[in-house]
Amino acid sequence: MSQSSEELEVQPFEIIEVQTKEYRRFNTRGTQCKVRLNSPPEISLPDPFTHFVDSVNNLFDHVLDDADMVGIIFHNEVNQSDKPIGFSFRRKDQLLPDVIWSVFDKVSQSNARFNATDTLIVTVHSVRHSSH
Repeated sequence: MSQSSEELEVQPFEIIEVQTKEYRRFNTRGTQCKVRLNSPPEISLPDPFTHFVDSVNNLFDHVLDDADMVGIIFHNEVNQSDKPIGFSFRRKDQLLPDVIWSVFDKVSQSNARFNATDTLIVTVHSVRHSSH
């Protein structure tokens, strides 16, 4: 049974690369997931804030568990002179949309340049304690 293009949900991100490493001494596993945030579909044009928050939430639900410690870096794929924006490691439940957006707000108020309308690459670093 085929679905119409309206019924197919567009993934808000594209996974570029995933690297995983076990740290047996510390009983943990580290994962680096590099993704590209996709533009919103032209059919439904949500405001940029809503699209960004929904994309990041979908990404977190896809690659993280609730107990993960997470560090994130956003950088501009198109303009390499833009400084990356990073978040220090914290628990997944502490990465609320308001927290992420407040960092972008601080960048916009500084002299740093960051063009969020270009293609954004998000690198998610997660650390997970292995179960016993």
